[in-house]
Amino acid sequence: MPTAVTIGAYDGVHTGHQAVLAELRRLASERGLSTAVVTFDRHPASVVRPESAPKLLTDLDQKLEALRATGDVDEIVVVPFDHARSQEEPEDFVQEVLVDRLAARLVVVGEEFHFGRARRGNVALLRALGLFDVVGLPLVQARNGAAPVSSTAIRAAVAAGDVEFAADLLGRPFEIRGQVVPGDRRGRALGFPTANLAVAAEMLLPGLGIYAGWYERPGGSVHPAAVSVGRRPTFGVGDGAPPVVEAYLLDFDGDLYGERARLRFSSRLRDEERFESVEALVVQMTRDVAEARATLVRRAQ
Repeated sequence: MPTAVTIGAYDGVHTGHQAVLAELRRLASERGLSTAVVTFDRHPASVVRPESAPKLLTDLDQKLEALRATGDVDEIVVVPFDHARSQEEPEDFVQEVLVDRLAARLVVVGEEFHFGRARRGNVALLRALGLFDVVGLPLVQARNGAAPVSSTAIRAAVAAGDVEFAADLLGRPFEIRGQVVPGDRRGRALGFPTANLAVAAEMLLPGLGIYAGWYERPGGSVHPAAVSVGRRPTFGVGDGAPPVVEAYLLDFDGDLYGERARLRFSSRLRDEERFESVEALVVQMTRDVAEARATLVRRAQ
């Protein structure tokens, strides 16, 4: 069936992306077309400029779930992106993927969209080819009007710990996923057993600090949690150590080891701190748990 197509990395599937997909569906319905999203199995920057490639907001599974959740997509085409693909001329990509594979009659992209070798492909080139109609959409503005919605802006917010603003731009809470692995069991010894999440290195973590969030188990049960993203400075861990993600599930007693977890961040409570004693740390952890509980109850109302 002929299609209306959009193309992009779609990292985050944020509110700007969602606006593109909604317009894609609207225009497709007017013309009797199905809708398709063309995206990639990895962020193109990880191949083109790996030394400066951004950390990801969503892995491939998350991205596909978020795309399907919009309800605007009939088909998703995941294109493997490697060095050869990065050197492909945009005209060849258009012929192979959009024309031969998808029978595109309409292409809807952001007006700043670029693709192909040396980023030579853009809205003007797509129109010049004359193979289908092309609609270039302006960037969606954030609700506070400060800047356009973009994956870059969301990464900056997450890295700064501003998970509430990130959620506003995403249209949902920022989420990380990982397997629960054994830690040093310090939390258990202090009376706060935590689930240590091993998160893939290419994924973005929130800035160091303490957060209130929601922990979802594989069976779908969701638990309120106080979350630490940090290097545990009270215990003498060096500044160069990778951050550790630890979630303390409120009112929960059970074995979480080995399971895959989804951790959604609701609010940032405070900076990570170094305490002069373990006793002082425990006092603060008790306060953190109480504040996380109150914050999650308030935001759920």
